Amino acid sequence: MANIILFDNETRENLLPLTFTRPVCELRMGVLRIREKWERWLNATASFITQDYLSAKYGIDYDDNNYFINGSALPSPELVALVRQMEYNEALLQGEELIAARLDARQLEKLMKDDDIEELKGIELGNTPFIKINGLTDLFSQNARAIAQDVELLTKKGKFLPVPSSCFAKAKSQIFLEEGAKVEGAFLNASDGPIFIGRNAHIMEGSMIRGPVAIGEHAQVKMGAKIYGGTTIGPWCKAGGEIVESVLLEYSNKAHDGFLGHSYLGAWTNIGADTNTSNLKNNYENVRLWSYTEKRFVNTGTQFCGLIMGDHSKTAINVMLNTGTVIGVSTNIYGEGFPRNFVPSFSWGGNSGFRTFKTEKAFETMERVMDRRQQTLDIEDRLIYLRVYEETQSYRSWDKTDG
Repeated sequence: MANIILFDNETRENLLPLTFTRPVCELRMGVLRIREKWERWLNATASFITQDYLSAKYGIDYDDNNYFINGSALPSPELVALVRQMEYNEALLQGEELIAARLDARQLEKLMKDDDIEELKGIELGNTPFIKINGLTDLFSQNARAIAQDVELLTKKGKFLPVPSSCFAKAKSQIFLEEGAKVEGAFLNASDGPIFIGRNAHIMEGSMIRGPVAIGEHAQVKMGAKIYGGTTIGPWCKAGGEIVESVLLEYSNKAHDGFLGHSYLGAWTNIGADTNTSNLKNNYENVRLWSYTEKRFVNTGTQFCGLIMGDHSKTAINVMLNTGTVIGVSTNIYGEGFPRNFVPSFSWGGNSGFRTFKTEKAFETMERVMDRRQQTLDIEDRLIYLRVYEETQSYRSWDKTDG
């Protein structure tokens, strides 16, 4: 059996702050994480090549038969077929970017030591169809397509529950309820794409869901929620209000009224009641978004972009967020008016100004939040957050003595 190694490259920098706390392949698009997709397609367990400070939690395992795969590339039937056909020393390329290679243990060890390895035979992928993530907006703009691909993969085998008679359902053949899913008096329209509802998820009465949509296991969709196509509600999340073409990673809450559109939220985030995110500028110009790579705001090339929020960040009630807002890891946003469009990690405040959220207090909050879900903040995670705090210190300009 082949071994899968998913590697990070320079694309990882383009996906900060989400990748401060995880490899690229641990991001979720569609129903599954990128890693989970490759594991299912290749019937093997994946490991990682990522940043040094993440490697204690996301380690590497290899042998003499390794598929070395770009973590920002999502599998498709066509791409997987080419990966399976690769011989040793062959590589699949998209332009100058490596997408996949087949390497033995000796070659991998040289690669990890930054030693030269014998030249690989490059095969250009050309028009091979697959999703490649290059920037933050790809994570939600390509999510509808990723949902459809995952649903096709996940529904080839297995049994699914019938849609309850209390629901209004359109295109029932494209509505999939896993074991334990509870759906009461909901409006489900899969005419434009599938609706996938995971194990033990709870869709409450009056909810309106228009596919393609993925609801993760144990997630809750609150009464009267309006969930539009291209949206993924991750495992153990709570979703309410109006959500359009957005992704929530695990254990995140947007449980109350308010609008969230064309956005991506990390794990353990919380959006307060009546927090609203603008996803379209009043002048209809393309949205500019903070780039950690360029250290400035850059043109996204799209008119629609709402909020990018790192893990363990929160907004209070009635917060207003401007188009193209990037909020880092472990922040707390509150107060009147619009906060700045870029909020560094470990910040506390809003339009009236910010102060630093020191790690001791941040960890206390994380522990409290996680304990409510019977989860713990382990030492590996603490070390990751400490490194993120250090890495982002220069962005907290209001506190030159930070640290």
